[in-house]
Amino acid sequence: MAPTTPSRALLEAGAPAPPARSSLPAAEEVAPSLRKWLGVDMSILDVDACQVVHEGADQLPWRIGGQWELCRQVADRGRAEFIADEDALLVLAIPLAGHDSPLVAVGGFLTRVVDGGQDAARLARQFGVEEEALRRWAHRQTPVRGDTLERLAGLVLDHLSVADRADSLQHDVEKLTAQLCGMYEEVSLIYRLTHNLTISRSGSDLARLTLDWLLEVVPARGVAVLLWRPEASRDLSGAEWITAGEGVISRDEFALLMRQLQLVERVRPLVLNRPGTAQLDGMIPRLKELIAVPLLEGERLFGWLVALNHAEGGEFGTIEADLLTSASAILGIHCGNIELYDTQADALASFVRAMTSAIDAKDAYTRGHSERVARVAVRLAQELGCPRQLVERLYLGGLLHDVGKIGISDEVLSKPGKLTAEEFEHIKQHTRIGYNILVDIKQLADVLPIVLYHHEAWDGSGYPDKLAGENIPFVARITAVADAFDAMQSDRIYRRGLTDEQLDTIIRGGAGKQWDAQVVSAFFSAREDIRHIAKSELGEPPVDLKHCFGMRK
Repeated sequence: MAPTTPSRALLEAGAPAPPARSSLPAAEEVAPSLRKWLGVDMSILDVDACQVVHEGADQLPWRIGGQWELCRQVADRGRAEFIADEDALLVLAIPLAGHDSPLVAVGGFLTRVVDGGQDAARLARQFGVEEEALRRWAHRQTPVRGDTLERLAGLVLDHLSVADRADSLQHDVEKLTAQLCGMYEEVSLIYRLTHNLTISRSGSDLARLTLDWLLEVVPARGVAVLLWRPEASRDLSGAEWITAGEGVISRDEFALLMRQLQLVERVRPLVLNRPGTAQLDGMIPRLKELIAVPLLEGERLFGWLVALNHAEGGEFGTIEADLLTSASAILGIHCGNIELYDTQADALASFVRAMTSAIDAKDAYTRGHSERVARVAVRLAQELGCPRQLVERLYLGGLLHDVGKIGISDEVLSKPGKLTAEEFEHIKQHTRIGYNILVDIKQLADVLPIVLYHHEAWDGSGYPDKLAGENIPFVARITAVADAFDAMQSDRIYRRGLTDEQLDTIIRGGAGKQWDAQVVSAFFSAREDIRHIAKSELGEPPVDLKHCFGMRK
């Protein structure tokens, strides 16, 4: 942060410019923080509008005159600089990023005591202010070394950068939460429609049900469904071919038909009887009659529904074609819904990963904590014989259990010493903050008890509601052990991680007091696996996040 060339004309007397409306709220917000950190109420300038948007109470009665360009350069370079250095008086400019308009804080500082004689008169002339005003101002100032001031300015910029990043993350969280809530409501409406059509969990399951039904009502010897997945190649090597009945052609034979009959290009129902099938040049001799109907949802093609060979030796007509068309409409809508569900699941999974990354970004010492807690909770649930749905719920809850720490002060989270009672009360708020962040996302309703109650204690001494015993949700009791284990075994800024022996002693001693004795027992039964989770590089997650949202299984 090298000083610029000193300039006597930098600060000139003149009338103050009116505050810029767009910059004034931001300036008034940051001014108290600058006063706290630097001990001086600095003036804040909007360098684009050439306006003083906050006039520091501790400043000399100077006005920025012809040197706006210097301040604009400070804003462009993004680092604090001295824009005037006149013997005992330094003028410091600090760029304030993260606002609609480029703002620069400007303030004067004394580097030594100024006497009331020629010293004060000379500085008053250099800065274009009255001598008496300069004496009064100098009398109120505490001298500070230039290099100390540089370091303070650097710390201020670092703090402002962290604060801006936290604000940005919070804004992203709120925006993503609103988007996900809207998406979920839309997808729920589609789900109710498919449920009323007795649609099953997967396209394959519904296709099999549909084929069984079609064999009862359509006079065909065999029926089939081709589910054309997005990754399928034109030779259908990635497509699923589901059949029912007798004499059904193979997927490769249907691929030949698709090319010969240009089914992908026509994307409309096709009815082919003899002698039409005879014109296929003996490609598939056993094929006599054919109906092929596309599975469409809008303009998206998801495959084909096929009926093969009339069961009574007759011909397929409009009745059979209409039946297949109705069935294909159901299948097409369902396939479209599955794609929407997959998109929703991807969005929710991305949200969870974004939240986990945001938590990690708050404190380098706890990076990876949420993922480890989630994996340990899964292992405990498996040891306790929990069903798959509960295991998935615990994994998701473990990832999100500390999401509320986004709202906790960085100074408290990274404090190297013991927390004060007030600081501890502040950090305890993370459970409710996390609950409030997630409460409006209906797909995450099952993990709210984990987020809110993972710090409750078996003997009722925990927080936030002092629940005790089995009044604490089972999933929260499991997560509490996983969370405590990882917190104790990890290095923190204020201590080294505990040894395995120390950790085991604490957890064993807390059974029936701090933690559910049943969960503690499961912990020691799975101790080697849990130690491996804590000490090894994390590989593939034990649960597919998409499965945690009740999507396609």
